Order: sequence, then structure tokens, then C-alpha cells
Amino acid sequence: MDYEKYQISDPPTRDVSMRGKLNASDVERGLVKPYSVSSVYTRKKAGIIRGVTVVGGTRSGRGTILRTLIFVFLATFLWLQLHVISLTGRNLPSQSSINESLYALVPKQYHRFLKDRRNSTAQQGTNNTHGSFDDLDLIEIQRYIQRANNEQKILNDDAFAPLSQDSPIIIIQVHSRLTYLRHLIVSLAQAKDIERVLLVFSHDVWSPDINYLIQSVNFCRVMQIFYPYSIQTHPYTFPGEDPNDCPRNIDKQQAMTLKCINAHHPDLYGHYREAKFTQTKHHWWWKANRVFDQLTITRNHTGMVLFLEEDHYVAEDFLHVLQLMERTSKHSCERCNVLSLGTYLKTYNYYADSRKAEVIPWISSKHNMGMAFNRITWNKLRKCAAQFCSYDDYNWDWSLQYVAQTCLPPSVGAGAAPRVDSGLIAMVMRAPRVFHIGECGIHHKKNNCESTAVIAKVQNVLKSARVHMFPQQLTLTIGGVIKKTKLKKGNGGWGDLRDHELCLNMTINPILDTTFY
Repeated sequence: MDYEKYQISDPPTRDVSMRGKLNASDVERGLVKPYSVSSVYTRKKAGIIRGVTVVGGTRSGRGTILRTLIFVFLATFLWLQLHVISLTGRNLPSQSSINESLYALVPKQYHRFLKDRRNSTAQQGTNNTHGSFDDLDLIEIQRYIQRANNEQKILNDDAFAPLSQDSPIIIIQVHSRLTYLRHLIVSLAQAKDIERVLLVFSHDVWSPDINYLIQSVNFCRVMQIFYPYSIQTHPYTFPGEDPNDCPRNIDKQQAMTLKCINAHHPDLYGHYREAKFTQTKHHWWWKANRVFDQLTITRNHTGMVLFLEEDHYVAEDFLHVLQLMERTSKHSCERCNVLSLGTYLKTYNYYADSRKAEVIPWISSKHNMGMAFNRITWNKLRKCAAQFCSYDDYNWDWSLQYVAQTCLPPSVGAGAAPRVDSGLIAMVMRAPRVFHIGECGIHHKKNNCESTAVIAKVQNVLKSARVHMFPQQLTLTIGGVIKKTKLKKGNGGWGDLRDHELCLNMTINPILDTTFY
């Protein structure tokens, strides 16, 4: 095959010592251009034209590289967007289609947890504070509660292997939102290794329908405990609403004139207590004391205790991830004393973040969902009972943050360390395993508190993320907090000394401050 070689000019003769260098005279005569050249190969019928010199090839090459980089960037961006999952959305399906999809995503053997016990429950409203116990008088309810707390009965105990000292314990704080509780139980039933745990349902309302639902759980050990100082059992006396309590919004001078019971003790904003708000903090502190120090089956427990609420929803690998976090904290972050499985972010990237955890000082408004700690951390918190019980904030999580900043010593240990010291250091999953599904609560009210739209979204999020579940190891990153969180003034609602005393009296061996009495 014949080839024709085309050259724009013959190369000048150079000394061997000048090979690879430009000769000034050659440049002046136009024989050599002062920039690099490239050769292109073109086909021509049966032959190839080779060696044609192209002027300006570098500029063209740079353009090609730039276009390639832009293309790669756009492709990568689109790829990541395909893996980002969001709980937000403007175009919501109808409630009927949502309910159909809820059942479609739940295995048939768990549909029974979603069905009402009887028609009267649906008529009365599943989120009614009084539920379906109108036929029970107050004395009878108190007797039921006392008997249940004394018996400490464990359901399904014979169906599973003995509970080990480091098996996971899950405490679920239950009020009266039966719809959400049903879906939490469905999610727990589908979790891997759920048969290893003890589920402790802690109630502040005695409801036959809720009791019936919980006593139908057969996939693990179950115990029910009942907060004995609830508004339900004390409707007309402290810690409920006493008729002689001061109205919330009167000023102290008016309260002194009325001579109402708590006139001398408004909160730091000048308001008087409301039982419906103080109960949640009391209940949280009582159940922690009850599980760690009082129940026969748990008072010597050494493993993690996970705190959930009735309007939470768990991923199928949440126990696997919790165990992985616990193991990682022992080897790579000894100062991490709180493990957090939840987040309040609305978008998640399980493809990129499924195995990532962040080490950061615990912040009440960010890390209070699906949080877990062990007895070592609890013993430190219990010693700060006086600070927890006297802090003028009706929120248990804000009170914990106050304790972390004022009472607990900085958490220390080998391994990963956040940029700021704190008494509580959290290891937080970037891709959550615990979700909040409640539409209504103590702080938020909507027209339709029975909406299950968020539940459907969470189920679809987990369905899409399934291939990224069950990571084999975790990668730790240091959180972005670069300065200590400013100690904020409490939210109030906790100025009454009776609340301080009740809270302290729930604590086993507290260091009492006599100024509270």
C-alpha cells in the first residue's frame, strides 16, 4: 500500500545538541511556530494521509477537554440526583391511594397490626386522649396500672432464647396516637434480629385498645410499664390540673391576689405550669429510671438502650446499624457516648451516605430521635438529676443538653474527637434508620392528624434504599461544629417547685438540693 506524506514545510537542519529546542532564526523566518503542533491522520480511499501539521492544535485540545469535563460533571450530578431521596413533595396522592399503598408495602402477616380491634375505636378517634376507656372509672384504672407495674410481666418470654445482659433494649414512649403506633410496630416486626430485643412500652394513658395491640405483638419479648403520675390518673390534682392552680397567663401580682397554689413560682417568662406540657418530661425521666434501675430484668443490663416514641418508624437494618455503631464507638470513638439513628433532614442519599456516621457534640434539636446510650452514660446523667429536674424547660431533650453543658464532665477517650468538648458526644448516622412520621404532637396541630402521607413516603424511601442497607462497616467523619454551642435560656413551663420535687423523687439515690423543697 502506497502512502503519501504531506508536509507544510521541511524541517530545518539542527545540531544534535539543539534537538527539542527552537532556533530563534527559524521562528523569525516562519519555518517553526512558537507553539507545539500535532499530527492528524486521515483516511483517503485505500490510503492514509499522515503527518499533516495542524496549527493551533493545543487550543482545540483544550476546548475538547473542557467540554469533556463539563459533560462528566453534568453526568455525575444527574447520577447523584437519582440517588437522593426526599420526604418532601408538593403533589401528594389522595388518602385512599395512600392507604392502599401502605398495605401493599406491608407483608400480609403484619396487616393485623393495622386493623382496628373494634368499630367503636374508629368512631371515637384513635388519637383521643381518653381513647376507649370511658367505661372504666378512675379507681379501676389506677388499680390496673399498679398491678401491671408490680407484676413486671414479660410477654413471649418462653418463645425466645434467654435475654443476654448486652441484648438491645428498646423503650417506646406511648401516649394515645394509636395509628402511628400501629405503623411503628409493623416496622419493628420487619427488622432483622428483632427477636433478640426486649420491647418496653411506657404509657401515660391506660387504653384497652392500645393494650390489645401491644399484647398481640409476638415477634419478640414485650413488657408494658405505666407512668403512675399521669394526667389521666390525676385529672383534678397535681401533677394534673388542680382547680386552685394559677391560670397560665396571669401575672404574678394577680396570682398573689388570687392566692392560687403556685403563685410564687411562675416560669422565667412569667407563665404558670400546664400539666399537658410538664407530663412529657416527667414521663421521660421516670421511664429511664424505671428501666435502668428498677425493673428486675433490666437493672443489671450492660448493653444499649434505644429510646423511641410512638410516632417513629424504623428501617429493617436499624438493629444491625446500632450494633455496628456500638462496635465502632468502642474501637474508633471511645468518647462517643450517645448513638443517634435518626435525623430531621428531609433529603437523604443512601447511595453515598449509608455507611457514614458523624461525630459531633450532642444537640437536643438534632440528635434526640432514635438515640441510644448505655448504663455508663446513664449513671453520669443520674448524678445530674438536680440540674435536670430544676432547669426551667418542659422539654426533656433541652434539659439533657443543659446537663451536658453544665454538669457532665467532657467526654474523653481514644479515637475520633469532635472540634468542641461536651459531656455528650454523639455518633449520628448520615442516612437515618429512624424516622418521624407524626403529623401532630404536643407542639404541632393540623386539620388531619390521622394523615398517613408521611408514612407512605417513608416506606417508599426505605424501599428505594434497600440495596444500600446493612453496611459492613462505618466511616466516621468529624462534624462541622467549630465552637461550643451557646448555653441558651430554657423554654420555660417548668418553674413550679412541685415539678422539681416530683422529678427528683423519681430518681434512685439522687443528690438532692434542699432549696427545691
